[in-house]
Amino acid sequence: MRLYHHPASSNSRRVMLAALHMGTPLEVTEVNLMSPEDRRRLETLNPNSMVPVLQDSDFILWESCAIMQYLADRTHGQTLYPDNVVVRADINRWLLWACQHFSPALAIIVWENIWKGITGNGLPDQAELDRGARLVARFGAVLEQHLAGRDWVVGEKLSLADFALAAPLMYAEQAKLPVTQYPKMMAWLGRIQQLDAWRQTEPVW
Repeated sequence: MRLYHHPASSNSRRVMLAALHMGTPLEVTEVNLMSPEDRRRLETLNPNSMVPVLQDSDFILWESCAIMQYLADRTHGQTLYPDNVVVRADINRWLLWACQHFSPALAIIVWENIWKGITGNGLPDQAELDRGARLVARFGAVLEQHLAGRDWVVGEKLSLADFALAAPLMYAEQAKLPVTQYPKMMAWLGRIQQLDAWRQTEPVW
C-alpha cells in the first residue's frame, strides 16, 4: 500500500499516526503541494486534489478518517479500532465529529495565521479569526467536558478517535490556537504527544 501525503498536513498526519502505531507497512510518497505538476498528479488520484490518498493495488481511497479505518481493518491484531460494534460506533461518532466540527473550526485559524501568508493570500483577517475562535470555543468545550475523568476519548484505551482529534492540534503553537484554556484537553494531548508515533511524525517548521 502507498500513501500520498504531506508532513505539514494534519489530515495526512492522522493516517501516519495510526499506521505507525499499528505497525501497518506503508510506502510513503510526499506530495509537494506548492508544485503544479505534483498537484496535477494528485488530482488523477483524488478529484479534490488533496492529501492524503491511499493506493492499495487498484483501489484508491481518499478522506483521512476513511483511510484510518481501512488500514485498521487491514492490520491484524491492532487495538485502535476494535471489532466490538458499540465501541466502533463510538469511535465512528468522534471521527465524524472531528471531520465535521472540530477540525474545520481549528482550520479557520490555521489558515489565517499560517497558510494564508505562506501561499501569498495576504494578512490574517481578524473577522475570520474571531469566527474561528467562536467555533473553537463551542466545540472545544464539548471535548473538554467529554474528557472529564477520562484518559482517552473512547473507553479506556487509545483509539483512532484520539489520533483524528489530536492531529489538527499539531498547529496549536504556530497558529496560536485558542485551546490552552482547556486543561483536560491539554492533558490528553500531552499523553498523545508522548507516543512514539507522534514524535516520529513531527513536522519541521
